[in-house]
Amino acid sequence: MALSIRLSRGGAKKRPYYRLVVADSRMPRDGRYIERLGTYNPMLAKDDEKRVTLLEDRIKHWLSEGARPSDRVSRFLEAAGMLEKKARNNPNKAKPGQKALDLIEEKKGKAEAAAEAAKEAEEAAKAAAAEAAEAAKAAAAEAAAAPAEEAPAEEAAAEEKPAEEKAAE
Repeated sequence: MALSIRLSRGGAKKRPYYRLVVADSRMPRDGRYIERLGTYNPMLAKDDEKRVTLLEDRIKHWLSEGARPSDRVSRFLEAAGMLEKKARNNPNKAKPGQKALDLIEEKKGKAEAAAEAAKEAEEAAKAAAAEAAEAAKAAAAEAAAAPAEEAPAEEAAAEEKPAEEKAAE
């Protein structure tokens, strides 16, 4: 009989609670098990001591009998110091898929185009400012070179008839 130390799920929907059990590997996940070896409550905070509870002496016994822990259980046992840490590396797991790569390339292209447009707009603004400054200098030079002209005199407003004359008419 192939023994495994694994998690058996309990709890309500979206409120998981797991038991660490030793079971025949052919049994269903939540089915019959030989012995309960601890609990795991992922709803508790990571630093909570009740998040993972282990019966260390029984776990050592079943490991000596040949029971093989599942990946998640082996991580718990490594954290508790009961197993040596294994080097895990699956670099392909973290690689993005083809659609994600296409989106990344598309975003890079849009970002480069936006940067170029911003650069061109900045250069155009600098050129416009330089032209405006040159035009102002030229206008100032023309004004200084031209003889001073007299400002036209304002015309006097026509006088209104006195109120007595208006009433007489």
